Amino acid sequence: MAKVVALMSMSLDGYVADANDGVDEVFDWYFSGDVEIPMPIPSPDFTFHVSAPSADHVRGLMAEVGAFLTGRRTFDAADGWGGRHPWDVPAFVVTHHVPDGWPRPDSTVQFVTDGIESAVAQAKSAAGPKSVAVHGAQTIQECLDSGLLDEINVDVAAVLLGGGVRLFDHLANTPAVLGNPTVVAGVGVTHLRYPVHT
Repeated sequence: MAKVVALMSMSLDGYVADANDGVDEVFDWYFSGDVEIPMPIPSPDFTFHVSAPSADHVRGLMAEVGAFLTGRRTFDAADGWGGRHPWDVPAFVVTHHVPDGWPRPDSTVQFVTDGIESAVAQAKSAAGPKSVAVHGAQTIQECLDSGLLDEINVDVAAVLLGGGVRLFDHLANTPAVLGNPTVVAGVGVTHLRYPVHT
């Protein structure tokens, strides 16, 4: 059965975006090395240049993920990925209202308006034996609070933002006990994967 894995970059002090929703500093590591990683859906905006350890990490994730689950804020910030997530997997957006102009023909983006449990079930069905990657602070928090998250994969960027959007700001069920991490040290980033104990 598909695992549900939080997938997010954040600053060392726990922020995924600055006070203006800027993400440049937490995503700088995607452009800090010599190893090129093109996306399955080619785009000059989504070609990464990372260090060798980060390249192995990212390639492993890309092979593992069969669907994305995210919130409306991330969908809007990404401009809907032009209708197709760059990893070329179905994307499910949890929202109260489907945005104007959507769904679009030939799009692999789907909208879920009946809650996080339904969104996770639909994403798992689409992912098959692969993992569901959950992106966006609020969506990750909802999955964690609902007991739907199997793993937290966080890329800790070598920066302190001092404020903004926190990844784990509004958790209902704490303390949340995690298992021992796997750790990959890249250039400008440390990749951490924690199993979630339910």
